[in-house]
Amino acid sequence: MMPSSRAIRYILFSLAVALSGSLGACGGPWRDAYFKKGVDRLTQEEIREKLGPPHTAKTPALGGDSLWTYRFAISENELDPWNLSFIVDASQSVGAIIGKAGEVSKPTLYCYRYTLTFNEEKVLKSWKRDECVPGTRETLTAK
Repeated sequence: MMPSSRAIRYILFSLAVALSGSLGACGGPWRDAYFKKGVDRLTQEEIREKLGPPHTAKTPALGGDSLWTYRFAISENELDPWNLSFIVDASQSVGAIIGKAGEVSKPTLYCYRYTLTFNEEKVLKSWKRDECVPGTRETLTAK
């Protein structure tokens, strides 16, 4: 018995979604790679163009390093690129497209704060990523 064209579309779409999800998830949050590559290179203006204005900016009146902070919602798939739950997510997405929308759950998002330190020349000196509320992800993923 030949599979129906609907079944073939389902399988092909599932594979495409799983593949694209796995390729996109290989490096973790894209901002991490952006900042890591940008240390001693990216300027405040370049970062502002890419991410918009910082949520907070502190520049000392007498000179010295300035600090910017950004807050972003990051999904579990971005945080843990080796977690294979994206396959389950992809199959749920396909189910929604085919007509099982009631079975799809939204991904859990976590708040992360990026703290950027710039030297007096306004070039990125260092950066770090922390949870907005420490322990949130650990608490929510505990089983």
